[in-house]
Amino acid sequence: MAKKMVAIVGRPNVGKSTLFNTLAGERLSIVKDTPGVTRDRIYADVEWLNNKFTIIDTGGIDDGAEDIIMRSMKEQAEIAIETSDVIVFVTDVRAGVTAADIQVADMLRKSKKPVVLCVNKVDDFEKFESFVYEFYNLGIGDPYPVSAANRQGLGDMLEKVVEELGLGENSGEYDDDEDTPKIAVIGKPNTGKSSIINRLIGSERLIVSNIAGTTRDAVDTRIKRNGREYIFIDTAGLRRKSKIKDEIERYSIIRTVAAVERCDIAILVIDAEEGVTEQDTKIAGIAHERGKGMIIVVNKWDLVEKETNTMKKMEKEIRQKLAYMPYAEMLFVSALTGQRLNKLYDTIDFVEQYCCLRVQTGVLNEILAEAVAENEPPNDKGKRLKLFYITQVSVKPPTFVLFVNSKELAHFSYVRYIENKLREAFIFKGTPVRIIIRERKEKEL
Repeated sequence: MAKKMVAIVGRPNVGKSTLFNTLAGERLSIVKDTPGVTRDRIYADVEWLNNKFTIIDTGGIDDGAEDIIMRSMKEQAEIAIETSDVIVFVTDVRAGVTAADIQVADMLRKSKKPVVLCVNKVDDFEKFESFVYEFYNLGIGDPYPVSAANRQGLGDMLEKVVEELGLGENSGEYDDDEDTPKIAVIGKPNTGKSSIINRLIGSERLIVSNIAGTTRDAVDTRIKRNGREYIFIDTAGLRRKSKIKDEIERYSIIRTVAAVERCDIAILVIDAEEGVTEQDTKIAGIAHERGKGMIIVVNKWDLVEKETNTMKKMEKEIRQKLAYMPYAEMLFVSALTGQRLNKLYDTIDFVEQYCCLRVQTGVLNEILAEAVAENEPPNDKGKRLKLFYITQVSVKPPTFVLFVNSKELAHFSYVRYIENKLREAFIFKGTPVRIIIRERKEKEL
């Protein structure tokens, strides 16, 4: 189930990041230490009046010539248009309507995407009321005056966002082609993502070249094999290479987030000659923390000089750098020659099987009892952890609720031990497993 996406766009220094951080609130601190994920977060899950959606901060260039800033603004708008369901366009009441605002407003208006116009830094509405009305000249709807720094006016703006998203009882989560597995092909530009999909479908539908970022848009490719359909989501590269290195990474991550939100399984494509880079770990972390099935595809294997155990050595190195996702399946392939690509469909089916696996409560509790008998739960100051029972509550990923007498006593290491016991019993290859700890008193059971 994918959350809908809201992109925040605007000139430098209008308060985009302040608005982003204010809306994200403490949620950032919950996930910022996920291994492999950048601390400079540009996306976060937000909940407003029981409506859930994902916000993305498209960022911007902090300084530079006017033409560079304008080009960056246009790129931001393009990214927002491509990846989001609603766009929040942030402006600065103190600066008024600028030429850059007008040009971006024109792009957003032509896109036909819903736009919520946010006029920031209105910390005194009576003082700035007449200035706010100036923003009607942009022609993209009512301006919503806010002060992101002071948390003023956010309620009205968020109500408009929720209205434009069309959120209801589904809390912003939607599922297209529920029974058709959706696979996002993710990774850095120029690792061969499009080439792999072209090999799988046997045509040159996606543009391929050795220029990083040839693919502009995220492209869905529907493939039928042995009577079963698959939807491959090719995460876009970049339209052109920006002069600002940080922007390349930012845009790549934004597109990855949008694709991963929609997928069931993520295929991380790694360049065999480069090995795992810092950017690879960040991209993999996005799929990991969102609970997606995971397949690591090491592409361009034909270009690597082989010695004894070359593959085993590289697999060990990759596992070490992506140690937070030991469950991921791994394949060494060549999109150029087609080497081992025939195994990818079987691996996808294999991983999906475990992503969707449901286990009966009775069987789960037999495994739990055996685990407790083999390794007694920890105790602290004379108080011992008691595990009452476990039940599965959802799939994609398999998620379990474990009822205990004390959350504080449920140390990470013992919960990981229980997870490992579940994996021993039911495999769960290629998928993360979530265990939610709930505290219950014995008399409540």
